[in-house]
Amino acid sequence: MAEAAHEQKHKGSQKKAVALISGGLDSMLAAKVIMEQDVHVEGINFFTGFCVEGHTHAIRSSQQNKPKRNNALWVAEQLGMKLHIVDVIEEYKDVLLHPKYGYGQHLNPCLDCKIFMVKKALAWTFMEEHDFDFIITGEVIGQRPKSQRKATMPIIARESGADDRLLRPLCAKNLPPTLPEREGWVDREALYDFQGRNRKPQIALAESFGFSDWAQPAGGCCFLTDEQYVRKLADLWASNASRDYELDDIMLLKVGRHIRPAPNFKVIVGRDEGENNYLEGYRHQFAALRATSHKGPLCLIDGTPQADDVDLAARILGRYCQGKNAAEITAEIVFPDGEVRELIARPLLPHEIDQGWHV
Repeated sequence: MAEAAHEQKHKGSQKKAVALISGGLDSMLAAKVIMEQDVHVEGINFFTGFCVEGHTHAIRSSQQNKPKRNNALWVAEQLGMKLHIVDVIEEYKDVLLHPKYGYGQHLNPCLDCKIFMVKKALAWTFMEEHDFDFIITGEVIGQRPKSQRKATMPIIARESGADDRLLRPLCAKNLPPTLPEREGWVDREALYDFQGRNRKPQIALAESFGFSDWAQPAGGCCFLTDEQYVRKLADLWASNASRDYELDDIMLLKVGRHIRPAPNFKVIVGRDEGENNYLEGYRHQFAALRATSHKGPLCLIDGTPQADDVDLAARILGRYCQGKNAAEITAEIVFPDGEVRELIARPLLPHEIDQGWHV
């Protein structure tokens, strides 16, 4: 009934599409291709907490050469398109923890993730205040081994409920015609047949539209595809004896060296000034340790450290501060309850740091 009323309302009027915008090149091109066909396009970006873009580049001093921007917002700006950002952190937990189609190489539930996002976009599309006609994604057959295969494209369309209202402009000619194509809302001949991991066709298309800058897609746009990050996430779950998490938990995994000398605590060591500044925001949540005799990083102690553990944390700090070759360093530790304590520690030598401590 809702779809029938929707069709009657939009009969003869300009068609409207919502584009899933990750911030990468493909989603930008997919939206642009449809905008060129006189379709009104707005973007939607789902915030799961695991997005790569903008986070480490914005925090780390060593990433100064990379743009400090939210790529989804930047894409919307380049296209002159309205962007809706939707927080799905809580809902996404079930996707991550219980994926029907399993994980990729790491903890990336890519197929379940795509189904989830298209389903969310579909629900948004048919809300009375939005009333859009179809959904666009930047998917390209063969580009991602888990979710972007010819065999998985129908699964995403079917299980999300979008069916043939889901249009993939960059590879549409390799797939059966969708409703927007059959109804003449878009011209199928003006769509594309990209496939595989070769980026040259997309880059050529971008240049033909006059784009000279775009986010680099290497490694995807999700921390769940990153081996180092996933190791830290698995360690977090193991230490908590639970796979639940909060936004602060998963944000902190993106910052610093994570060193776990014992099951009951770990030390998070800032790697540069940018990370130290970021970790400052957590000083009231964790015990914070800093050298007073030498320049060096801010360290947070996460867990339930005992007295000997705090001493060891100070020795770890000594290894990563400018006093690493000194006989001893002086440090100050501030606990969440406000207690302040001075520590004197001998910096650990390289061979004293067990490589198994590095999360």
